Amino acid sequence: MQRLAGRTALVTGASRGIGRGIARRLARDGALVAVHYASGEAGAKETVAQINEEGGQAFTVGGDVSEAGRIAELFTALEEELRQHTGSATLHILVNNAAYGGRPTLPEDVTPELLDRYLTVNARAPFLIAQRALELMPSGGRIVNISSGITRSAQPDMIAYALSKSAVDQLTLHLARHVAGRGITVNSVAPGRTDNGSPVFSQPAVVERMAGLSAFNRVGQVEDIADVVAFIASDDARWITGSVIDATGGSLLG
Repeated sequence: MQRLAGRTALVTGASRGIGRGIARRLARDGALVAVHYASGEAGAKETVAQINEEGGQAFTVGGDVSEAGRIAELFTALEEELRQHTGSATLHILVNNAAYGGRPTLPEDVTPELLDRYLTVNARAPFLIAQRALELMPSGGRIVNISSGITRSAQPDMIAYALSKSAVDQLTLHLARHVAGRGITVNSVAPGRTDNGSPVFSQPAVVERMAGLSAFNRVGQVEDIADVVAFIASDDARWITGSVIDATGGSLLG
């Protein structure tokens, strides 16, 4: 059943990993998906090819979300593509997935430049993208912000990343209240350790330690997160807004 048939979606950072999984799942549910990339154009085209092979519809849009001007260019291209495909620039679903993960860095080693990088990509960009997307979004629209379980557990060497992702949850909370009158929902989905294709997941000892954090004793798979996002993006989730959905596989249960 294609419960998103007739809908359009923008998934940022969809050239690989969780973003790719979300784009593929939304397309399988019937949405026309704009697959965004910053520098991974080849990966984004591969995502589109996979969607096409699965019988879905998608196209690529590029833009470095760390630059406000490039975000404007992204939406110019998005609107043009949407009009070509549907005759309208209407955007029904936004998934703010693009993020800077960086590397573990202790608080005393976080430079102003590094902190700015985290905040620019992980906090400012989702705000600006949501702000622009709302201009194209009708009643019943959906904004899904990809947060992180790290915002509710202490890991000092991830402090800068956690700080930036906490801002995403604040964006969700306050924007949800602001747009509720338009029938638009805004929610966060917070993954835990998820195999996004990073080289670290090819190290059995590391994966075993990460798996031990989950109540299910395994690391998350891209599909685990994509399925949650697909639910939040559907009409079935019409009564959920301003929430942070824990998608950590029980990693925060203690």
